[in-house]
Amino acid sequence: MSPQFSSDSTHQALAGCGVRLRDAREAAGLSIDDVAARLRMPARVVRSLEAEDWSRLGAPVFVRGQVRSYSRLLGLTTAPMMEALNVEPVQPTQLISRTHTPKAQWWAEQIGRRLVYIVLTLSLAIPAWVATRQHLNSTPATVAALDTPVVVTVPGKPAVAAAPRTVVASMAPMTPMAPSLQQEPANDVVLRASGQSWLEVVGRDGSVLAKAMLTDGAEKRFPVDQVQRLTIGNAAVVQMEVNGQPLNVSEHARANVARFAVSSDGSLAAQD
Repeated sequence: MSPQFSSDSTHQALAGCGVRLRDAREAAGLSIDDVAARLRMPARVVRSLEAEDWSRLGAPVFVRGQVRSYSRLLGLTTAPMMEALNVEPVQPTQLISRTHTPKAQWWAEQIGRRLVYIVLTLSLAIPAWVATRQHLNSTPATVAALDTPVVVTVPGKPAVAAAPRTVVASMAPMTPMAPSLQQEPANDVVLRASGQSWLEVVGRDGSVLAKAMLTDGAEKRFPVDQVQRLTIGNAAVVQMEVNGQPLNVSEHARANVARFAVSSDGSLAAQD
């Protein structure tokens, strides 16, 4: 039976149900909105039920439930209306037993699963084996020699192999060796921003080495022998170091803008 034929036959069997529902509602003194509120359904569904406009209510199984709920609300006998609903029952989903699966398909599925398992196992085992071999091959000869027995030779007596020495690694921290020469501070100009600022650095050849906005936590470093001028905006949030020595930028700022000229010996001079 086609869906169109089933829907048409159901709609014909429901003829007159809408009129009976409407008459019962009016006799009870209820409005469409009252019925919609009590049944918790849109008012347009109530109107469609009374107008017998089944095409706007979806599948016949939904029409059956809505007519039953409306009839119970108005105290009507639901059996005559349900008998008039010639709705086909919902067919359950058919389950196919695995015993009906062709043997060729079953074997193909089993072999496919095993191949996937083998490939995954090899993809994990081979890299681990390669890494272990590389670690063993890279063991220093001096470490391997610790396990070699020591042969003690005494004049007049045969050589005796002494027991190998056991070396125990100490967990005590090693004392760092003092550097032979003290590292000299780099001859740099270091700028660190603790807020938003802007910076312009001009080199000794007149080119612009940097021109950018500085955000909180930003750090810029320039060799002293390459810098000719520096201009720092919002100088209150910028800390400067020259050749490892701190310099108070805000003390040399005008309107919170600091300008510096760098001499040939690396010293800085504030400019207005």
